[in-house]
Amino acid sequence: MEKLRLGVNIDHVATLRNARGAAWPDPLRAALLAEAAGADGITAHLREDRRHIRDADIEALMAGIGVPLNFECAATDEMAEIALRLRPHAVCLVPEKREERTTEGGLDVAADENRLAHYIAPLREVGCRVSMFIGHDERQIRASARIGASVIELHTGHYSELHAEGRPDEAEAELAALRRAATLAHSLGLEVHAGHGLTFENVTEIAAIPELRELNIGHFLIGEALFMGLGPAIEEMRRRMDAARA
Repeated sequence: MEKLRLGVNIDHVATLRNARGAAWPDPLRAALLAEAAGADGITAHLREDRRHIRDADIEALMAGIGVPLNFECAATDEMAEIALRLRPHAVCLVPEKREERTTEGGLDVAADENRLAHYIAPLREVGCRVSMFIGHDERQIRASARIGASVIELHTGHYSELHAEGRPDEAEAELAALRRAATLAHSLGLEVHAGHGLTFENVTEIAAIPELRELNIGHFLIGEALFMGLGPAIEEMRRRMDAARA
């Protein structure tokens, strides 16, 4: 199978920085360490409330890293203006609620198809690869293809939770649904990514899905860095992903 790319999400380096209101740890430094350790891209989510990544971080990442930036954001006018000005390699549209701790599910593309089609058109025109962060529902996949998205990113959070809770039958059913979704998306000409909640323990079965081209992993790697260092954590994730493809 084709080698699977690893995108490293550095949001929670900024979370730690913001807890003290200081200038460190620096998300750009983390991104450069991730790049040196073998990350194929960097992901950063600029939330409307700026709870972790801030505008200046996105500017610094665009100027400082040598791998593609995957700019996660809600589909708002403010975020479109930022993306059109900076023109990151990829723009991944995600659902966003102020009260959530982390992204709770996938974007409802089917319910907002007309608006999203018009929203992504100028992003595509300036060269951004537009991705929809969605669940494995067939309606959302087909709607993403219809509006002209280049990529879908499948939300693996529910599978990760079932795996962690020791519910193997339900986890296997969820994994099967993700596999079917990847096959369908690929057949429609969409590039397929996945992410959310992935760890050393649960990444193997996801990474083995043949249609996948990229995994985006953040919270676990930043947490694991406290114990083994960011570089070694990324290298170990890379090793497990490669072994799954083999």
